[in-house]
Amino acid sequence: MKTSRLPFLVLALLALGTLSARADANWVSDIAKAQAEAKASHKLLLLDFTGSDWCIWCKKLDAEVFSQPEFQNYAKEHLVLMAVDFPRQNPLSPAWKKQNAELAEKFGIQGFPTIVVLNGDGKQVGELGYQPGGAPAFVQELQKLPKD
Repeated sequence: MKTSRLPFLVLALLALGTLSARADANWVSDIAKAQAEAKASHKLLLLDFTGSDWCIWCKKLDAEVFSQPEFQNYAKEHLVLMAVDFPRQNPLSPAWKKQNAELAEKFGIQGFPTIVVLNGDGKQVGELGYQPGGAPAFVQELQKLPKD
């Protein structure tokens, strides 16, 4: 009996898709570290509340915005990036789960993806979600946010 390789290939591609651009874009996972970095560098802190391994709109946001050079170039100069992840298949440490749940409660997160933007002092200056138009439209919205 010959087994098909197609199911294995599909699973492998899906697994690769959940890695997104986060490894390349220097996303952090610790709020204290992210806030300190934002304050020291005079950048905004972008919190991406995501379900990285199950949320279709989160995956679209990663593919259409976060993995694009235009966003990555803007982020390098203006943002500290933090993923606040709520995966269903990829396990998180208990400390990371606790931190993420506390952040979701603090900012009243009701759905994914939700992007919360803070200034260097931790004050919320914006909230975004998935929107059409890819990286150019997303960067344009970020540029409208107050820096302090």
